[in-house]
Amino acid sequence: MKLLTYYADGVETVGFASPDGATVWPLSAAGVPCTDMQSVVERYTPAELAQAVATADLPEGTPYNRLAHAAPIPRPRQDVICLGINYMAHAEESARYKNEAFGGERPYPVYFSKRVDEAVPDGGAINAHRDMVDSLDYECELAVVIGKEADHVSPEDAYGHVFGYTILNDVSARTVQTRHKQWYFGKGLDGFTPMGPWIVTAEELPGRPAQGIRSRVNGELRQNSNTDLLIFDVAYVISDLSRGIRLKPGTVIAMGTPAGVGMGFQPPKWLQPGDVVACEIDGIGVLTNVVSQ
Repeated sequence: MKLLTYYADGVETVGFASPDGATVWPLSAAGVPCTDMQSVVERYTPAELAQAVATADLPEGTPYNRLAHAAPIPRPRQDVICLGINYMAHAEESARYKNEAFGGERPYPVYFSKRVDEAVPDGGAINAHRDMVDSLDYECELAVVIGKEADHVSPEDAYGHVFGYTILNDVSARTVQTRHKQWYFGKGLDGFTPMGPWIVTAEELPGRPAQGIRSRVNGELRQNSNTDLLIFDVAYVISDLSRGIRLKPGTVIAMGTPAGVGMGFQPPKWLQPGDVVACEIDGIGVLTNVVSQ
């Protein structure tokens, strides 16, 4: 099931899409009264939502491409939890960019927080921040949306706490990131969190996701990998985090990016104003954004 947020006559609305994503209906048409995605995640399971839709007498839907889009969870209640260097090939290219020796061992996950004022929707603009950023980069990532509170969860039970998955582009200002010796500022600027186009509920990707993941810039294939190559998978991460952080419904966890980001090329291929960035994950869809002028 595909769940999304959009604007109908200027009002934020939660809806669901047809299996091919082409047509959208408001969840209210299926008797679900929630007006924001956070409330949906908190109050309903994917199975309950699917049952409501299956038994509803639906009106004619609206084509997806005619809607004013929002990110699935436009304003996450907490900063997005992110993983750094969670694909081995990306760890290697990151070490090359920083002119560091690559040790090849990753015994513990690298976690950091990404500040989100308002997530950028499918079709929205990535703020280039040209007055302070000269090394704008993209990172296509699988993002997990927690649906059931997770507190000291075992890896075996972790997937039972997943509401669904979406795509997140962890836009990064590499010079800022390097200058500050940490990642919060260089990855947390306004407009640096494109997310969408929707949340695909967990039953669509059961168990450990093993999905093709790729990005393109102006049609050029840059990243091309598989989420099965994550160093630390979704179950491990939920279990590990929940040992000390209570993960509440609506929490978004971005699982890290594969090789092929701009800084990995020689010379680097930084994003430029007008560039079109398409992040794609099989079984979820495509998140497309344009860099602002």
